[in-house]
Amino acid sequence: MARKTERPIIFPLSNPTANSEATPEDLTRWTEGRALIATGSPFPPVEYQGRTIPIAQCNNVYIFPAIGLALSVSRARRITESMMMAAAKALGANSPALANPAAPLLPPLSDARQVAVEIAVAVAMEAQSSGLASPRSKDELRALALASQWAPAYPSYEGGLSSI
Repeated sequence: MARKTERPIIFPLSNPTANSEATPEDLTRWTEGRALIATGSPFPPVEYQGRTIPIAQCNNVYIFPAIGLALSVSRARRITESMMMAAAKALGANSPALANPAAPLLPPLSDARQVAVEIAVAVAMEAQSSGLASPRSKDELRALALASQWAPAYPSYEGGLSSI
């Protein structure tokens, strides 16, 4: 792959880590540090020629929750191939590697909620274009996605359990 393109994208996605088709360390070395790598299992960053290269974990965490959010806000009754393409393109548009070639391919997990909204809006817009959802503006879809998104907030119970 490194002979055919300047910036190969390689996704060894097999799980668990022990079954990965190739390690990020080998892929980095074989491509002279040029590959954009994402794996199906977690791998530590790779040290290569004095730089630390973070390895993205490419799994369902970005696309599938955002698809559910898109269906919730658009009320589309089915998912089409064009909606999945819209999701993939929206995720790609949020790649840190677009702005910095040394950055990882996928956004950090700390940005997953924000990226999910962007993906959901893109998918909902595609559902509308396909006639599967009622028309709404992009701003309206974004507001609905933000309002509908689950937030992992748990109440604090102070004092523990009272005597039973």
